Amino acid sequence: MTRLPHPRRPHAQRFPVRRRIATLIATLLALVAAALAAPAHGAAGPNWWDPVARPAPDAAIGVTGAPFTGTDAQGKVRGFVDAHDHIMAAEGFGGRLICGKAFSEAGVEDALKDCPEHYPDGSLAIFDLITKGGDGKHDPVGWPTFADWPAHDSLTHQQNYYAWIERAWRGGERVLVNDLVTNGVICSVYFFKDRSCDEMTAIRLEAQKSWDLQAYIDKMYGGPGKGWFRIVTDSAQAREVVRQGKLAVVLGVETSEPFGCKQVLDIAQCSRADIDRGLDELYGLGVRSMFLCHKFDNALCGVRFDEGALGTAINAGQFLSTGTFWQTEKCPGPQHDNPIGLAPTPASIQQQLPAGVTVPSYAGDAQCNTRGLTELGEYALRGMMRRGMVLELDHMSVKAAGRALDILESQSYPGVVSSHSWMDLGWMERVYKLGGFVAQYMNGAEAFSAEAKRTDALRDKYGVGYGYGTDMNGVGGWPGPRGADTPNPVRYPFRTADGGSLVDRATAGSRTWDLNTDGAAHYGLVPDWIEDIRQVGGQGVVDDLFRGAESYLTTLGAAEHHQAAVNLGVGASASASSTEWNPFVSYAADRAIDGSTSSRWASDWSDDQWLQLDLSTTTLVSRVTLDWERAYARAYRIEVSTDGSNWRTVWSTTSGDGGLDTARFAGVPARYIRVHGEQRATSWGYSLYDVGVYRALRNSRKIFGGGVENPWPAPSQG
Repeated sequence: MTRLPHPRRPHAQRFPVRRRIATLIATLLALVAAALAAPAHGAAGPNWWDPVARPAPDAAIGVTGAPFTGTDAQGKVRGFVDAHDHIMAAEGFGGRLICGKAFSEAGVEDALKDCPEHYPDGSLAIFDLITKGGDGKHDPVGWPTFADWPAHDSLTHQQNYYAWIERAWRGGERVLVNDLVTNGVICSVYFFKDRSCDEMTAIRLEAQKSWDLQAYIDKMYGGPGKGWFRIVTDSAQAREVVRQGKLAVVLGVETSEPFGCKQVLDIAQCSRADIDRGLDELYGLGVRSMFLCHKFDNALCGVRFDEGALGTAINAGQFLSTGTFWQTEKCPGPQHDNPIGLAPTPASIQQQLPAGVTVPSYAGDAQCNTRGLTELGEYALRGMMRRGMVLELDHMSVKAAGRALDILESQSYPGVVSSHSWMDLGWMERVYKLGGFVAQYMNGAEAFSAEAKRTDALRDKYGVGYGYGTDMNGVGGWPGPRGADTPNPVRYPFRTADGGSLVDRATAGSRTWDLNTDGAAHYGLVPDWIEDIRQVGGQGVVDDLFRGAESYLTTLGAAEHHQAAVNLGVGASASASSTEWNPFVSYAADRAIDGSTSSRWASDWSDDQWLQLDLSTTTLVSRVTLDWERAYARAYRIEVSTDGSNWRTVWSTTSGDGGLDTARFAGVPARYIRVHGEQRATSWGYSLYDVGVYRALRNSRKIFGGGVENPWPAPSQG
């Protein structure tokens, strides 16, 4: 580099032109240096949201104006969250169930083309026939005409093309959960496939393709890290991505046999070691959220049924996968699974079953799956908690979901999500109370708005935002058109929720989509659907959705930073009012605090019985967990004492239902903890597998008369 003259030197005054040139060069060099030193994210320059080199031809985005960046006045991120999407579903199910690709290095013509067996008229579109009805026939041509697909009621064609996701991002979406999905049984019975049906093989491929999509978009924007599609592996990364105005993508897993954990004739086909290896592998792939079961009962948990004709077909698949059909029982509480229904088995499905085997019918008053969360399922859930992962509660039977929530509550673990309306709505407050997140399936604007308003008070109570789960390419169906003559249509162009961008109709090739007449045909119409919600449900619903990104990332971050509390019951001494006598097994009091779920304390068979723990020192206590055997208490109380003589009741119930109970109360100093049974729920006595005692957080509340602050020491987490 040429050294520039110092401005104070006399000869510099003799050459003003040369000096001006030198100054100009210095300025240009400074600008170049600043550009090279600028951070990789696109917000550094004008029109950073436009790619340097988009492939041509390609789908149009149809959105003008800068995407919003930064945080609100409270430092919270803004934007919508899709808590349930399947960008790479076309790579699962053997590779031919969903036709088309999310992206292709060969361009849009290659990405948006139909499966080969759908040509020339869709006659062999078997899955279309099964899911949509009719004869399955359609115009197979995608780009550039798109005569028949994508469509809101076509479940077998690509809806997640990258440019359509880009349109949703430009429309205000800031967090997207990309669930890697497949189903080995559906793959095996489907006529067309070009790859393995092994579920974990498909999950690995979809994870890699997701990272490949990020690289593909980065290349358009000038290199690694510069694109708007950012896969994140923790909440801090996600918040920074959203602050920059980009799309934070969280990887999840939704499959029926994770880690190969299927069950055949009620025998698990996996072990704890398989679960540990599987969770470690998924975590290494970037997965931070997952379902433990989906569609079919497996070695981890029972499922929430599908209903009607689809339920009959899925139940047949359950038999092909496990050797057993769903089994039902009367529900013990208000929550219930979906009714299976009495729809006849389609001939195409019946042909897959062995001769003489038919899908059974079910009693109308027995709507609960007999199968809950298994011992292996509990092990997997606790393994997810140790890794800071988020549990997807949807698709679990109410028996499994109830037990999962019991476990999460016992550890105050916030990482739980219901992402697309497959959870019994009676669990919603339990999810919010834990710090979890709830999203609604992408229903039509009327239904979505009505449900959002029904639960609005609950969100206000817990100060949380709302989300949606599009489930695109998830074989579910999406909102149909409300009609061009509806009194409150989407009027194009419209402003995004932040007011900064203008959205016109979505176009690709020679096709233009209008939500009023086409419905939610593909992912690019998500902004139009949100505008439809504003027209139908009002600004309040959209405002709740706009707070969704912050709430989801709060849940994700709380799961990452959760620390398991220390169980003070371990190492305590135990005594009891009585112990059931057995010549072969000990049911002594200390069996309830030995850390094993295969041993237990059991009392005599009468109502007034107690189990007492001595912690050896007085400690501030605020939580007691009780893991009941079948012989549980209908009515009982938790008592504490500092001297073993004077007792104080800090918690009680008259409606115990067994399972895993968590008693929470204001922190109190205690050396002795007593579980005092008042009324048995069975003809036996009381029996506990495990009792846990946990400290209160230091200075979490005032506990003595006169407002004296809590003087008791506490660990970092309780």
